[in-house]
Amino acid sequence: MMHNPPVDKASTPVLRRELGEVLRQLRQTRGLTLRDVSAKARVSLGYLSEVERGQKEASSELLASICYALDAPVSFVLHEVADRIAVVEGVVVPELVPDELLDSIDCAPIS
Repeated sequence: MMHNPPVDKASTPVLRRELGEVLRQLRQTRGLTLRDVSAKARVSLGYLSEVERGQKEASSELLASICYALDAPVSFVLHEVADRIAVVEGVVVPELVPDELLDSIDCAPIS
């Protein structure tokens, strides 16, 4: 049985905040505006802005729509979020997605 180290709740990242930051960075890297993404994802500009700021939760359907609008696989976005949370938690997560697969779907890591 695997035991996890105790986690300090004060330093634990909020999933919605990390997800919002990844989505914003991806949108900006792609040179898209909130308006561009909200129109293609069919979500209100205000709600998308709140998701990016970590103030609203994105349902799986909404996340899929936003990722579609950003031309990014949901799995890539979630992988980036998991990596960010792992850093805060001080754990090492093994790379599960081969570089060849990432290259084939044209997904460069967000920096």
